[in-house]
Amino acid sequence: MERLVSIGEAASVLGVSITTLRRWEASGRLTAEHTAGGHRRYDLAKLRPELFHAVESENRKTVAYARVSSHDQKDDLERQKQMLELFCVRQGWTFEIVADLGSGMNYHKKGLKRLLDAIIEGQVGRLVITHKDRLLRFGAELVFAICEAKNVEVVILNQGEDTTFEEDLAKDVLEIITVFSARLYGARSRKNKRLLDDLKKAVEGADA
Repeated sequence: MERLVSIGEAASVLGVSITTLRRWEASGRLTAEHTAGGHRRYDLAKLRPELFHAVESENRKTVAYARVSSHDQKDDLERQKQMLELFCVRQGWTFEIVADLGSGMNYHKKGLKRLLDAIIEGQVGRLVITHKDRLLRFGAELVFAICEAKNVEVVILNQGEDTTFEEDLAKDVLEIITVFSARLYGARSRKNKRLLDDLKKAVEGADA
C-alpha cells in the first residue's frame, strides 16, 4: 500500500537536508506528489537511501582547504594551495580550492562556512588539507565527525606537527587577548593599551 510522507519525513529517511531533497526534485531525480493545499508528499516505498546516495557520491566534489592566520603569512597560504593542487592533480581528482585568511579559533570565516555548508548539503565527497590545524586550531575533530556522518573522506597530507604552529598560536592568543581586554577595559582605555603592549612583547619574545 502506498504511503505518502512529508518533505521533512522524506529528508529524514534519506539522511539529507530538506534543501538537498528540493535540489534532487528540481533535477528530476526525485518526484513528489502534491496535496490540494500544495504540500509535497513522497512515496515512502521509493525512498531508498542506498540508491540516492550512490548517485550522489559520484557527483560530489573534492575540496582542498587552506588557511593562514594573518596577512603576513600570504606566502605560506600560496605554498599550501600549491601543495594541495599538486597532490590532487597527481591523484587525478577534479577539485576546487577554498582558502581563508584568519585565526584558527575563528569559526565564522567565509571559506570555512562555505565548506561546512557544502558538506552538510551533501555536495562534498572528499576534503583535503595539509594539516588538521589548518582547518581549526581547536574543534577540527568536530568537523571530522560531521564529515564521517556525511560520508566525506578526509585526507590530511601532513600527519605530524604543523611547522607554523607556534607562530599561528601566538597570533591566535593575541587575538583572544585583544577581544577580552577590549570587553573588560574598553577598547580605548590606557589600561587596555598597556596590557596589550606588554603581552605582545611577551609573546614576541617567546617566539623569537
